[in-house]
Amino acid sequence: MRNITKRHETIIKVIKANGSATIPELIEMTKVSGVTIRKDLKFLEDKNLLFCTRGGASLTNPYANDRPIVEKALINPDKKQKIARASLALIKENDSIMIGSGTTVFELAKVLQPEHPLTVITPAIKVAFELSGKANMDVLQLGGLVRPSSSSVAGVHAEHILENISCGVLFIGVDGIDIDFGLSISNLAEAGLNQKMIRSAQSVAVLADSTKFGKRGIGRICELNEIQYIVTDDAAPPAMIKQIEKKGVKVITAS
Repeated sequence: MRNITKRHETIIKVIKANGSATIPELIEMTKVSGVTIRKDLKFLEDKNLLFCTRGGASLTNPYANDRPIVEKALINPDKKQKIARASLALIKENDSIMIGSGTTVFELAKVLQPEHPLTVITPAIKVAFELSGKANMDVLQLGGLVRPSSSSVAGVHAEHILENISCGVLFIGVDGIDIDFGLSISNLAEAGLNQKMIRSAQSVAVLADSTKFGKRGIGRICELNEIQYIVTDDAAPPAMIKQIEKKGVKVITAS
């Protein structure tokens, strides 16, 4: 397809019809080289007509933004509550767990009512306040610089405390779940803290609603094969879930 304008129209039409397209698919359709297709996609992205992704293009922005926690709390609250309740089964009779920052893991703190003594370690101020005073609960608040957008601490002080801590299960929230890039969030400092928390836990459960799949944040936390569970809602993409499960991750769908 030598006519550039016609080729661009074809690319946009295909992506609008399917939501996304891979470079091999576009090569087969337009009968041009991969180099030409990549140039086409970059040109169309510059015109704000699509978003370039790894190996193709999409109509939706694959990159997550660092939004204030009060704004994030308004997104899919019902799904987050279901995810939190489904996550309770992973605690069992652990004597210590860790809860990271984010609106979905905060919902876990709200529904947590342990029947046995439980120590909860957290960098999130909202989580610590929610759990303080609950029966059978001891709370260890990590110290450090508080980030206003997340109401959570990050930095060397919190990371230093984690060097001498071990817990049963870590529950974390993320801004992006990507097959190639792994788990990520939209802040580099908190990404570093999450990496430290993962090293301190025997198992890791990611609590994430379906909007996080196929997205990437600026701060990479880890690869998918470094975690044990993802708890999500029933709108998560089935094809992507199959790919994730092939990496040894158990995906739990909250009904």
